[in-house]
Amino acid sequence: MAVKSAYIARKNKSPDKSDGGKSAVGGNSFTAEEEMHAYREMLKIRRFEEKAGQLYGMGFIGGFCHLYIGQEAVVVGMQMAAEPGDQNITSYRDHGHMLAAGMDPKGVMAELTGRRGGYSKGKGGSMHMFSRDKQFFGGHGIVGAQVPLGAGLAFADKYLKNGRVSLTYFGDGAANQGQVYEAFNMASLWKLPVVFIIENNRYAMGTAAPRSTALAEELGKRGEAFGIPAEQVDGMDVRAVRAAAARAIDYARAGSGPYILEMMTYRYRGHSMSDPAKYRSKEEVQKMREERDPIEQVKARLLREGTANEDELKKIDAEVRAVVTAAADFAQSDPEPDPSELWTDVYVKA
Repeated sequence: MAVKSAYIARKNKSPDKSDGGKSAVGGNSFTAEEEMHAYREMLKIRRFEEKAGQLYGMGFIGGFCHLYIGQEAVVVGMQMAAEPGDQNITSYRDHGHMLAAGMDPKGVMAELTGRRGGYSKGKGGSMHMFSRDKQFFGGHGIVGAQVPLGAGLAFADKYLKNGRVSLTYFGDGAANQGQVYEAFNMASLWKLPVVFIIENNRYAMGTAAPRSTALAEELGKRGEAFGIPAEQVDGMDVRAVRAAAARAIDYARAGSGPYILEMMTYRYRGHSMSDPAKYRSKEEVQKMREERDPIEQVKARLLREGTANEDELKKIDAEVRAVVTAAADFAQSDPEPDPSELWTDVYVKA
């Protein structure tokens, strides 16, 4: 697949009220089944994260907890373009990526509460859990650490000639880490099958990107020095994400090397549960919710096109809430790990 190495910018804009908030990028369309799938998957992540926030406030979740509310379209759109066996690796804001990869909400929530039934047996918590079965390789607490690891997964894919692609996620804050550029260099040099996804939510840990980052809304351009093609994508529109993801994944899978997708997205909550997010106004957040919410965009299309009515969408919401409630109940009642678990999983035979 031939793709120009130049940076392809696809700027966000407020939704056009006359077309119900269609994508800022033309030519992206979903079938009715795809719209329903995207709606259900994003809603599952949203409700899960809302419940996780509640459990954190009640003291059931300790340590750090970073919610994905507002960014759901990025990982759902990426997964819609991926194939079984493609790997996922991301930062500590990872619950949504796990759910989109098909991990059991009960196991994810139980790990958040440090219980025996969690994906890391209660030893990893919110920031560190894995599933080899679902090709999910973390959840990493060190900023930017997952990027060279994602390139390493792609190196294994190329060595094994298995046709897989590594989907490596990181944020705008991590984009300033030196190890990211080392990974870019090696991935380009060896033409590794990796897609680097920059989830640019514009505030890193708590500083507006223009105050800390050169070319703050053109981070994908940083791949040009290594000959890596890149696109900037409306990360609030799941259709735009899926379309760009398909291009990038096809490029990498064909053996052409790495690709960068800069997803312009937005988180509604603070950096973590301990962050009051006083560095931005409530009006700014509310405006994004009203005009760019990824779930509401899909909901509006479903209603406008007659794919579903209000009662059907309420039923889906009730079903999703029931799944999340069951996960929360399990996470609160499941036993804590035995102290002997401290000595397990120290080494693993690959």
